[in-house]
Amino acid sequence: MSDQDRLYQPQNAKDAMRFVQKLFNQYNQAPLTEELIAYHQKLLAYLTNDVTTEVQKQANSEQAEKLTGMIEAMQDWLKIRLSGQPYAGKMQHFKFVPDSQQAHFKTRTIKGGKKANNLRTSARH
Repeated sequence: MSDQDRLYQPQNAKDAMRFVQKLFNQYNQAPLTEELIAYHQKLLAYLTNDVTTEVQKQANSEQAEKLTGMIEAMQDWLKIRLSGQPYAGKMQHFKFVPDSQQAHFKTRTIKGGKKANNLRTSARH
């Protein structure tokens, strides 16, 4: 298998932004290392150079605004993490969403599972 078959090839700018967002959400809580900073800067360079030119070719102003917001959020992540603070949130829809604003779903366990089919027979002994 050639390298070109193994590497991810985005179809358009939005696809590339989704892919970078997915990668960012995977490592944003990881311990800060030199390799992680280099990888983060590589993704930022990809967004600022390649994806920005693709968005400009498409002449989509809404997508351009989302891209600049995404780049700013990723730059803020680096500033926050370098200052020693935790990054309390993730990126959703190409912007930062704090943990406090994310939807939380409560689970409730129902004991017994199934309803008794014949209550009369179970009451008599």
